[in-house]
Amino acid sequence: MTALICGSMAYDTVMVFAGRFREQILPDRIHMLNVSFLVPTLKRNFGGCAGNIAYNVKLLGGNGLPMATVGNDFGPYSRWLESCGIDRSRLRTLDDEFTAQAFITTDLDDNQITAFHPGAMNRSHVNVVPTDAGITLGVIAPDGRDGMLQHAAQFQAAGIPILFDPGQGLPMFDGAELRQFVGSARWVAVNDYEGTMLSERTGMTHQEIARDLEALIVTRGASGSVIYTDGREIVIPPARPAAVVDPTGCGDAYRAGLLYGIMQGRDWETTGRVASLMGAIKIAHAGTQAHRFTLPEFRQQYRAAFGSEL
Repeated sequence: MTALICGSMAYDTVMVFAGRFREQILPDRIHMLNVSFLVPTLKRNFGGCAGNIAYNVKLLGGNGLPMATVGNDFGPYSRWLESCGIDRSRLRTLDDEFTAQAFITTDLDDNQITAFHPGAMNRSHVNVVPTDAGITLGVIAPDGRDGMLQHAAQFQAAGIPILFDPGQGLPMFDGAELRQFVGSARWVAVNDYEGTMLSERTGMTHQEIARDLEALIVTRGASGSVIYTDGREIVIPPARPAAVVDPTGCGDAYRAGLLYGIMQGRDWETTGRVASLMGAIKIAHAGTQAHRFTLPEFRQQYRAAFGSEL
């Protein structure tokens, strides 16, 4: 099976300020803010939901095909994807745009100031879901607004089942649009906060949302996750990470685990545990695509985490 993953490809530039923002920002001068932070530590990571999910699906031995619009600065990321064996045929370069990128500055108290430039992502709608590429499953992940709407409609018209993963893109849509997404999807994946927002905007409880789906998956960070399916609520325990280093990208790793389970025809108890372990492996590494493992190593970690064979 091949999953077409529609979503963002982005650079994450992470900087560390060796001080505290509160010591540099005067509350009584907030209306005329003009500050500069010296950031001796800087890292540029490959990210974006489509890239992260495809990377993790590849680690699990699956076939995830990212579809996104990227900019004229995408060369280093493209070479990285090639080295990982990830198909780049559905990435469209827009020569007059930059690739989407986040600039994140963190202080010693783990406060963050982030600026996000969407760049080429805003024109994701110029890509069209292919109907002749052997796609058996579609993913709608955070992307340009028009792209998310149009790709969902294109998947639905082609009869390709959809995993809807609105993520940080959820606030762009009103209740009617979100109900339309849910109505076209077979599976929906959200974190606890997003799940609450989805319920508020659609006017539907988690149980009502799940009623017409194969599953609604709600992640709860260190508390694990819950899968609503067939009138049941399956509680998935968290896998204990080797270390807590960087939570960025854990949700994407989790979703790759969901895709693996769905494409392998696994039951939801197993699928949720695979996804949970993927998030735990990711959080122990800095960056969203820095972790690696072989399938035998993954099975061994699964056995250690859950006491059963994969």
